[in-house]
Amino acid sequence: MKDTKNNFLVPAAIIIAGALIAGGIYFGGGARGTSNQAQGPNGPSAEELAKNAKPISSDDHSIGNPATASVVIIEYSDLECPFCKTFHTTMQKLMDTYKDGGKVAWVYRHFPLNIHPKAATEALATECVASLAGNDAFWQYTNRIFEITPSNNQLDLAELPKLAKEVGVDPTKFDACMKAATYKQKIDASTQDAVNAGGDGTPFSIIISKKGDVIPLVGAYPFEDVKQIIDSLLAKK
Repeated sequence: MKDTKNNFLVPAAIIIAGALIAGGIYFGGGARGTSNQAQGPNGPSAEELAKNAKPISSDDHSIGNPATASVVIIEYSDLECPFCKTFHTTMQKLMDTYKDGGKVAWVYRHFPLNIHPKAATEALATECVASLAGNDAFWQYTNRIFEITPSNNQLDLAELPKLAKEVGVDPTKFDACMKAATYKQKIDASTQDAVNAGGDGTPFSIIISKKGDVIPLVGAYPFEDVKQIIDSLLAKK
């Protein structure tokens, strides 16, 4: 991923320019996303920083096959971010739209912000579910958290074991995994990866194509906006 060239289509470049202009809204915690802090005006471009994201591996949670998909969307998300809740629905709709042909894959990574202390515990719970019941259970569990959370650190954490049982996880094993906090290091590493790639708020996504495009998206962009980028990349010769 780090060696990927940055060859944008004109339509995609226009959208990205708009995304960067909208950064004042995003980094201020406005309508597009939730931020830890403001980003400074200097330093590498967003596109250059995005190339720092760690390569996709078997440790990632994905829908679709990132190894064969023409377009991969890596999303860094916070389970208590209201904009992530909205964007999660957008991503689900996108995957439904492109489910035939395996051309698009979605990779989910954790980015719990410090303004949402419960989000890190919830992220840990998703990893425990994944370890105990597999990738499908991870997605079912993540979907359910987004469905029931009021966002902004308001989910009752007592719901986590109930939801785990709902997706087929043994309550005793789930409790033991949570107490051991085995996957905390993975979540911390994912958070640092997001920062290294230029993430300073959530949701933060990176769209990558096999043609060499690397397009960072900051905030909860609408379905049609993301679809336009994907379609332009899929049409690229």
